[in-house]
Amino acid sequence: MSRIGKNPISVPAGVTITVESGNIVKVKGPKGELTQQIDPDLEIKIEDNELTVARPTDQKRHRAMHGLYRTLVYNMVVGVTEGFEKKLQVVGVGYRADAKGNQLTLALGFSHPVVMVMPDEVQVEAETVRGKDPIIVLKSLDKQLIGQIAAKIRKLRPPEPYKGKGIRFEGELIRRKAGKTAGK
Repeated sequence: MSRIGKNPISVPAGVTITVESGNIVKVKGPKGELTQQIDPDLEIKIEDNELTVARPTDQKRHRAMHGLYRTLVYNMVVGVTEGFEKKLQVVGVGYRADAKGNQLTLALGFSHPVVMVMPDEVQVEAETVRGKDPIIVLKSLDKQLIGQIAAKIRKLRPPEPYKGKGIRFEGELIRRKAGKTAGK
């Protein structure tokens, strides 16, 4: 049995989970509502404020889907109760980040500023403190969406290994290389 898939998900107070035909799971909570389509072979049971995901057989495909969909539903429950947050750090001289509404404007050393429009589900903030690197804060209910947006922002200017300039996740370690003069 899948170690992750067999764990039940406790449903907190204020969260309602409904399973519709076609195995569509809807999770509604204080922060919003999320939906996810589940593999039709898997069975979802809700009993005594606990949700369990069961698989029909021990086929490799069913074992793989079991843990995956349990984790997706768990992330939905956490998203509608607490929400998710990702922080990105902009490192480099002259690199700036500015957020207005759902627009993020980045100055990353290109000839023009890069403007990204965020989806309605994602809130963006830019924290700029004098003497420190700017930090971009993304908040959302949907863990998949926030991760995808953060990856797109990071892809604009990934950190380079010599000086470490670029956009990185907060706490991410960049493997640094020695320059030409260190080799002599």
